[in-house]
Amino acid sequence: MFTAAHWEQAEGALRLAEAGATTADQRAGAACARGFLAYIASVLGPRDRLDEAQAALGRTSALLPPDAPGRPLLDFRRGLVAENLLHDRTAAWIAYRRAHEGADRVGDELLRSYTWRHLASLSLAAGELERAREGFRASLTIREELGFTVGVAPALAALAEVSEPAEAVRLRAEAARLVQALGGVPVWLARRLNPVPAPTPPLDGPA
Repeated sequence: MFTAAHWEQAEGALRLAEAGATTADQRAGAACARGFLAYIASVLGPRDRLDEAQAALGRTSALLPPDAPGRPLLDFRRGLVAENLLHDRTAAWIAYRRAHEGADRVGDELLRSYTWRHLASLSLAAGELERAREGFRASLTIREELGFTVGVAPALAALAEVSEPAEAVRLRAEAARLVQALGGVPVWLARRLNPVPAPTPPLDGPA
């Protein structure tokens, strides 16, 4: 997700997880990861894998009870598919709200940082600037508190989209410095900010 590379290694690791899953929870977790990998590959990778993503997330839903701890993450990933592959903002909003409430219930702060950000993005698309600012600020605050460094730069760049011009320049510059310090990741943000030419990822190494 951060390097947009190492697809074969990711597939290999996921196949091992799928082969080793013995309980319903483990199979659900592997299926959810399969759906997410197919989604990421569709957005950043070499080919469209929408059908695979939908099928895997459907399997996950069938395996998880309604109140399972893994439900919020599933809902969030369904929101990603709805928003970015199906271009259905209404379905995405519903899924993100469900994920947001579920993450709050189970105390998953990292997931809440994602749901805040994606709900804010939909608010921005709908012209609701104050709601978007609230969500982007909340996402950034959580990521800074968690020390989720690789996620702070995207949060800064997102907040810049709804900030006054001078503040937006400062936020983008801060995001660019972080991306540069991390060696050009996330690569999709490095391309957008273009602080320095992003390095070409090696053909092998960790995903």
